[in-house]
Amino acid sequence: MNKRILAAVGLLLGLALGMTPSARAATPTLAPFDFNNPTFTHSHPFAKAHVVIQVSQDSPAVWTLTLNNAKNLLDYFGPEQVQVVVVAYGPGLKILFDKSPVAQYIASLDAEGVEFDACHNTYEAFTKALGKAPVLVPQAVMVPAGVVRIMQLEQHGFDYIRP
Repeated sequence: MNKRILAAVGLLLGLALGMTPSARAATPTLAPFDFNNPTFTHSHPFAKAHVVIQVSQDSPAVWTLTLNNAKNLLDYFGPEQVQVVVVAYGPGLKILFDKSPVAQYIASLDAEGVEFDACHNTYEAFTKALGKAPVLVPQAVMVPAGVVRIMQLEQHGFDYIRP
């Protein structure tokens, strides 16, 4: 599914969930979310390796390590031979905030096929705590729950990494 379709689906789902207009417009939703049939923002039909990387810490040093791990996987296997999904939740969701110190690095890795998933549960908690919806990098895609997404991917053969 291309990003334009994902954005439209995200807008509709956002309306259904009652999200603020700025949040709806900025963050597409990975939909439909079916635990038994994962979908992705980037197609990797020839990938021989599949990796999910967890980000759950509010630490720019850990974020850089995470992104370096993703880059090392791309360099070793080649972008067509590896599928990398970074899942951010809890305090780690800040990696995907638009003002994140690694926002440019995320854009670069997205261009090479790395997917960046944002936990909707955490997003809602931040929205409540901040009194407004945080703006995420345009490469982020919303999933219902970060831990559920990790479980889903592991059950479908993805190797798990937590830097």
